[in-house]
Amino acid sequence: MTDSNQNVQTTAGSAAETARPAEGKTAFVFPGQGSQKVGMGKALFDKYPEVREIFRRADETLDEPLSQMMFEGPEEALTLTANAQPALLTVSTAYDALLKARGIKADYVAGHSLGEYSALVSAGAISFEDAVRAVRARGQLMQQAVPPGMGAMAAILKLDLEKIRECCKQASKGELCAPANLNSPEQTVISGHAGAVARACELCRAAGAKRAVPLKVSAPFHCRLMSEVQPRLRQVLDFFKFSDPAVPVITNVEAEPNSDGSRIIDLLVTQVTSTVRWTDTIRKMKELGVTRIIEVGSGKVLCGLVRQTDKDLRAIPLDDEEGFREVFGAD
Repeated sequence: MTDSNQNVQTTAGSAAETARPAEGKTAFVFPGQGSQKVGMGKALFDKYPEVREIFRRADETLDEPLSQMMFEGPEEALTLTANAQPALLTVSTAYDALLKARGIKADYVAGHSLGEYSALVSAGAISFEDAVRAVRARGQLMQQAVPPGMGAMAAILKLDLEKIRECCKQASKGELCAPANLNSPEQTVISGHAGAVARACELCRAAGAKRAVPLKVSAPFHCRLMSEVQPRLRQVLDFFKFSDPAVPVITNVEAEPNSDGSRIIDLLVTQVTSTVRWTDTIRKMKELGVTRIIEVGSGKVLCGLVRQTDKDLRAIPLDDEEGFREVFGAD
């Protein structure tokens, strides 16, 4: 699962030929925290110089062997929010570098929570080095924001969103509990105080949810318990230069494309406590003429959510041998 991307996973042409399918537009989507795994990116690192260069730049920027932790673990260290966030950004940017080197471009980009930083790098709105520094700080701030055990998150499967909202309201009892990630019509993640989330899970099960699954997270992301992160994150982001994205970025907060660099910091700060509107993001892509969505990074959670949202959209995970061949041909 992710700080954002906390999800329950359900599940030979030339580059020029695959770059822009005739039937519609292409979007790149970038996963968030929860998609990390030991060994991610190693096969690409061994094969492609573009990938090795991205990993080298990450290690140099942080002045530590992040790549070694990604390839060798331990898993407990990689899972820490402060490490998982720059690690996932690095893998996504490495995949993105391969796409760009082969002329494969997106008409729109979006990222799930942390993944929005990867999308901004892809769109040229922030340098990779600055993004690595930003997400390392973001991860540290989020990790420190709530004492261990105080907060929780859970995935609610196959229950109407309005029923979930009502269950959260009933479960609050003076505490906080609310939808955090609207991942698909079949999956909503809730977040808040641990007791309230546990009560909401029971109420959701009683209301007909297929499952209510507590998530292994270090903090209750995307809820008001993260509010103390916001002013500190703004101070961090103010150090970095953001440009107008060369490709529109469909944001978590608004589920609308943004091409205005002056709005990015406000959107990223708001994102910390606001709901991730991923279902609306995918629907917006469809409305804009997107027919092919490529998941750029570790895992294929987002492809599963795309299929749950709209089966007419072609969702392709690059972190999959068949998907990789479909996009890159006989590379």
